[in-house]
Amino acid sequence: MSHLSSDPGSHVKETMISPIDNFPAKIAQNLLGFFFDIDDTFTTHGKIGSTAYQALWMLQESGLKVVPITGRPAGWCDHIARMWPVDGVVGENGAFYFWLDPEERKLRKRFLDPEDVRAEKRNRLQAVKEEILKSVAGTATASDQLYRETDLAIDYCEDVIPLSQDAVDQICAIFEKHGATCKVSSIHVNGWFGDYDKLGMTKTLVQERWDLSLDVEKERFIFCGDSPNDEPMFRYFPFTAGVKNILRFTNRMKDLPAFVANAEGGEGFAEIVKIVLRHRPG
Repeated sequence: MSHLSSDPGSHVKETMISPIDNFPAKIAQNLLGFFFDIDDTFTTHGKIGSTAYQALWMLQESGLKVVPITGRPAGWCDHIARMWPVDGVVGENGAFYFWLDPEERKLRKRFLDPEDVRAEKRNRLQAVKEEILKSVAGTATASDQLYRETDLAIDYCEDVIPLSQDAVDQICAIFEKHGATCKVSSIHVNGWFGDYDKLGMTKTLVQERWDLSLDVEKERFIFCGDSPNDEPMFRYFPFTAGVKNILRFTNRMKDLPAFVANAEGGEGFAEIVKIVLRHRPG
């Protein structure tokens, strides 16, 4: 899905990533939780395959804490928190986390910003959207924009003809000109006002929901992802894994996962889960 330029240094970076088969058994045995991106990590060509979904259930049934960390919108995360076998979900690149209260069976929402601040930021993003759509040919707002609470998602290859790297860079430049944070996923360019990211809200979730300091316990969690907007997670966690398609992005990433699967997308996700769980009791 990506039209990213090649770089002679990419191969050097790739050789620094260890195959997932080398994931240490002692680390797997001591894990508390499994965090993962959704698009092109858990999904394959936009679909959740049966192998990946079964792997998700296997993680949940193993006793690990399971949380998707995604750029997808609040509307989707409402569904995910309610209906997937997960312990919560971090959405819109760290703007919030949702979780289903197991006692009252009610959805709980924890936003970083209050509603009035979110509304003001959405208004500011409107001007950014208009400039991007006018200036960069072939762009469109993401089809899930209607369900977003905090950010603007510009589609560069999900439902539009894939754009060039130059076009993606131009989109990022417009976000940055307006003072917005900008991150590139495998399908969208996301922008928002604020300095939050996936990692910050993941730390908040772990502290508030499980009374744990992620800074202290980070070696007991694994993160699995596939693209540049996962870099804060790859940089922070000692034990991370990428599905194979992350190798398309190595030329524009400073922080790569420690391990990589042999397969792409959901098949790679299932492969990583299988390797991790084979070292755990039961």
